[in-house]
Amino acid sequence: MVNQRASTKLEPCPCGGGALEKCCEPFISGAQHAVSAEQLMRSRYSAYVLGEENYLRETWHKESRPAEAVTDAALKWLGLEVRQVSQQEDAATVEFVARCRVQGRGQRLHEISRFVRENGRWFYVDGNILEK
Repeated sequence: MVNQRASTKLEPCPCGGGALEKCCEPFISGAQHAVSAEQLMRSRYSAYVLGEENYLRETWHKESRPAEAVTDAALKWLGLEVRQVSQQEDAATVEFVARCRVQGRGQRLHEISRFVRENGRWFYVDGNILEK
């Protein structure tokens, strides 16, 4: 996958990890692969913010990847907080809270996501949404 976006050196990364070009852009562009489940989770959040549907599909495990598009232009993503990461060998979970706005109303997505590593690459499997 080749990313069509042109980032600037100073553009902040949506995940909060510094400059986009040094944080999540190398993963989204396909120049690098995430080396941890947290790194993949952060880059996937950034891909949602940036509308990078291809990257989201490529990093979704084939057994649970939805057939329909997963990005939604009506959502305005506002921020990410990673709360907890647990990794054992080739399986991991990442608990996070992502804030967004839908039709002017603020919402929070609190999820514990599951990831697996296959052939050296991390993939998102699924997540459990936690209620307020």
